[in-house]
Parts: sequence; structure tokens; C-alpha cells
Amino acid sequence: MRNLRSARSISLAVRMIILIAIVAMFLLPFYFLLINSVKPLGEITKDTAALPSVVKLSNYAEAYDRTDFPRAFRNSLAVTIFSLFGVVMFSSMAAYRIVRYPSKFNNLAYALCLAEMIIPFQVIMIPLVIVLDALGLMNSIPGLVFANWGLGVAMGVFMFSGFIKSVPKDLEEAAAIEGAGELRIFFRIVLPLLKSIIFTLIILDTFWFWNDYLLPLIVISRPQFRTLPIAISSFMGQYSLRWDLALPALTMSIIPAAIAFFILQKNIVAGLVAGAVKG
Repeated sequence: MRNLRSARSISLAVRMIILIAIVAMFLLPFYFLLINSVKPLGEITKDTAALPSVVKLSNYAEAYDRTDFPRAFRNSLAVTIFSLFGVVMFSSMAAYRIVRYPSKFNNLAYALCLAEMIIPFQVIMIPLVIVLDALGLMNSIPGLVFANWGLGVAMGVFMFSGFIKSVPKDLEEAAAIEGAGELRIFFRIVLPLLKSIIFTLIILDTFWFWNDYLLPLIVISRPQFRTLPIAISSFMGQYSLRWDLALPALTMSIIPAAIAFFILQKNIVAGLVAGAVKG
């Protein structure tokens, strides 16, 4: 019995050590980010792992001014909010139509959504720019939002479709008998039942839209419309790397996304579990 308990204790200790090592591995980048964001440039290039000899909080103030942080923050916030709203609404409504009204056209639409998820962005990058330019949406926040809708709806349709299949039709039929129209049935009955999947999609796409660099880079060239990733990239030129400014700006930019994650993390887990079981 003692040997059995000793073996279990050793096994538990080994697992705890492995888990601590894994957690430390994931937290290590944040350590480098935070300690180097308050160092002078010379100390960053000399030893990135060492603690700062002098805490230089002025790095944050200078990065705040140089990036025009309030404007870049507003641009990123507007792009993220409007992109999320459109992706959630369009993908949920499209998924409902595909699941509840099967037809050759709807099956083809669903297949195209699946195909869009596996096509690399680099393949459609040039055609996307041509389309946005033809529509007069280049160099604008609406143009970037419109592009995000097109790129984000496919995954939303895939996620919502699996969940909607599990929603009993009896609820919708009862509402239809009471005289409710199709839109009212969707918004009053079906959409509230999709809450867990909606939260999951929101948090996943929030990180995508908030941190996206490539799409804003090719769509927006005017400084007044720059998002945070584009503003931060201005510190990284061909002949100079201002890490003492880029790292504080990067730290400030990840705070909103981190807050959103911690607020919605319970809903993320619930949504993933629901989608896995019911899909």
C-alpha cells in the first residue's frame, strides 16, 4: 500500500512539474515583452532576458504619441466591432437557411464556404484588392470591414450549421402556427439558442480582426485610417528597429483583447463543448 501511494505521489509530482513547465513556456514571451518595454534601447539589444537597470516608463508615453494611439485604437475598435456584427448576423442567418431549407443551391453555398476556409489568403489577395477598388472601398474603414465579412462568414456558417441542426423544429413550427414570420422565428427563437456559439465566434474573430496585419496593410494606405498593427509596424523600418517603442505599443494594443478573453472565457469553453457535442 505504501509503495502504491508513493508511486501515485511521484506520478502526481511529475505531472505537476510538466504542467508548470508548459505554463512557464507560454508565459515566457509575456515576460520578455513586459520587461523590455520599460528598457532603454541599448539595454534591449544588449541582453533581452535581464531585468531593466532603470524602469523607463517614458517609453509608453512616447509610443502613445508616435503611433497616434487614440486614433489607431478607434480605427481598430471600429473595424473589430462592425466586422464582428456583420459576421455573426450574416453567417447565422445563412446557416439557418442552409440547414432548414436544404436544396442544391444551399448545398453548393455550404460547399463553397468550406472551400473558402481552406483556400490560403494569399491566393485571393490580389482579386480581393481588385474588387474593393472597383467598388470604391479601398483606403477606408468600410472597405476593410467589408473584406472581413467576406473572409469571416465561412467559418461562422460552418460553426452555426452544426449547432442549428440540433435545435428542435417543434419550437419553430409552434411559433409559425401562432403567426410568427420567418424573421421573427429566427431572431426570437433560434438566435437566442445560439448564444454559446456566438460568444465562441466573437472571441475567436476578435483576436483575428484586432491583430490582423496583412489585410489592413494592403487595403489601407492613408495614415488617418491605420489600425494598431499597422501603426506599431512604423517602428520597424529597413534601417532601424525601435524596439523600445514598438514593445510598449504592442503591450498597450494587446490589453483590450486580453480583457475580452478573460471576460468571455467561460462562454468560449461552453461554446466549444456545445459545438463538439451537438454538431
